[in-house]
Amino acid sequence: MKTIIIDDEEMARAIIEKLSSNNKKINLKESFSNAIEAIKYLNQNSVDLIFLDIHMPGFTGFDLLQTLKNPPKVILTTSDKNFAIEAFEYDCIVDYLVKPVTQERFNKAVQKAVLFVQNDAAQPKIEEQEEIKELYVNIDRRLVKINFETINLVEAKGDYILIKTESKNYTVHSTMKKIEEKLPDDLFLKVHRSFIINTKKIIDIEDNSVLIGNNVIPVSRSNRPELMKRLNLL
Repeated sequence: MKTIIIDDEEMARAIIEKLSSNNKKINLKESFSNAIEAIKYLNQNSVDLIFLDIHMPGFTGFDLLQTLKNPPKVILTTSDKNFAIEAFEYDCIVDYLVKPVTQERFNKAVQKAVLFVQNDAAQPKIEEQEEIKELYVNIDRRLVKINFETINLVEAKGDYILIKTESKNYTVHSTMKKIEEKLPDDLFLKVHRSFIINTKKIIDIEDNSVLIGNNVIPVSRSNRPELMKRLNLL
């Protein structure tokens, strides 16, 4: 099973890495000291299993699970037994290891995860129709949720993008290409190489520009026809 470890304690990670090396069912891909870096990895790579520490500063293991749309199987690792009840609220959690962890107990948890992964693989795939209505952006090592409908526009700023919402602006280290892939096509349109707009926020259009809030946004000649198609013209 393709596996990653997420634990802020170096010693704890080393122990799980050692236990993993003694289990042939584990194919350890990465080991992370913080949830933010792990989420970035999970957005680009698929895994079968996560060994996840609950207690991490600023962003708990449960916080991480809530950001994942389709989380893989998870084995929690913690020194606190009191979180066992909360763990049962997540279908993806298959077991709960209390530190220190023995090889025997580790192997038992892994075998349980194997059975869950095999069972999922045997089930027919059903495409989820649930619409994604928000995205999370990394701001000062925190993941901030932004609802799509609140976004007015996105502007390119060199190696960063500026996301302007109804109430606040967010500067994020990313590219226009990446954000464009995350935004729903029916709501957003790239009207210029430096601007993506929420077409529902347009106040008026004049010549080769649109007004959104107090922002006059240029519209390139090549993108104007698509913009006009989006409008309910009388």
